[in-house]
Amino acid sequence: MLKGKIEGLETMRTTPKTSTTANPLRNIGTALRITGWLSLWLQLGLGAVSGLVLLFVFSGRNFTSEATPGIGFSIFWAGCGLVALMLNIYLAFRFTRLARRFRAVDLSHHPKKADTIQIVRWSVIVGIAGLLLNLFGAGAAIGVLISKAVALPQGIAVYEPNRIIRALDVFVAAANINGLTAHFVGMVAALWLFSWLHRQ
Repeated sequence: MLKGKIEGLETMRTTPKTSTTANPLRNIGTALRITGWLSLWLQLGLGAVSGLVLLFVFSGRNFTSEATPGIGFSIFWAGCGLVALMLNIYLAFRFTRLARRFRAVDLSHHPKKADTIQIVRWSVIVGIAGLLLNLFGAGAAIGVLISKAVALPQGIAVYEPNRIIRALDVFVAAANINGLTAHFVGMVAALWLFSWLHRQ
């Protein structure tokens, strides 16, 4: 009987540390995994569309000699927003890696809650910065479109090509709006995780 108790103590020492808190930690892991993958794929899809449109704008500008005044400013902000989006996609991928660690049986592999909240906080900050960058770009593009539309005489032939609203001008606005949507998705996901983690 004493031998059985000693063997029971030995097995308790050798088994990995688990706790009654394992279920809430697995819930955190599940929330991080679902939100991370959903945010990652949505942002990746919207970012790919925005990047392809910007690539098309760059290649189209090389073929036309008439430069639209002010549109380069919008392209610059769209590019900056795309860089911020890539960083937010990386942070969404980090959510999935943290989820894997939270779902581990051994509690020593679990990340600290403070570290997890810090990564989510960074995602919110990057999302806000990206929204701001793409807002600048969209504002500049729409300003160019409005100025061209107002200056364009109605029903009269236009002989100055830089006064015509071109498809490339509209594509720059579309790239910025896609970037805005992608940052909005990432920021909503991060804010939901942030509030959810604080309640756990």
